[in-house]
Amino acid sequence: MRTINVPIILINLQDDGFHLLVEIVVFRQKILVVLDTGASRSVFDMAFIKTHLSEVEYSEESQATTLFSTATTLQAVIPKLKIGRLALTDYETVALDLESVNQTYGSLGHPEIKGIIGSDILLKYDAVINYKKMKLYLYAE
Repeated sequence: MRTINVPIILINLQDDGFHLLVEIVVFRQKILVVLDTGASRSVFDMAFIKTHLSEVEYSEESQATTLFSTATTLQAVIPKLKIGRLALTDYETVALDLESVNQTYGSLGHPEIKGIIGSDILLKYDAVINYKKMKLYLYAE
């Protein structure tokens, strides 16, 4: 089993908590995503996915009800997603509108995010977050 370590960026939400960001590569672009252990699955920004629709397979937009709201989603397949040295191929994802998240981040002086890495990936690769070293560790065979 190989260990993959990825640097974590800690951002302060005006002393009301913190978010963890990691840099990943999607569509050959480096993007920032939130690392969210409470998210059941990973999602990407709908506008970001739509700009690359010629590169992804997708199904029609649909309504999805979450615990807190009803949102329009888009299902897509990302050909290659890299988190550090971990490369995932044909990754099936859901796209949501993350504009309000980015507006809040912008108002706090934080960078824009293009997605959220959730428990589907974190559980599968036995993720460990080391706050002291500011690293995400993933374990792949």
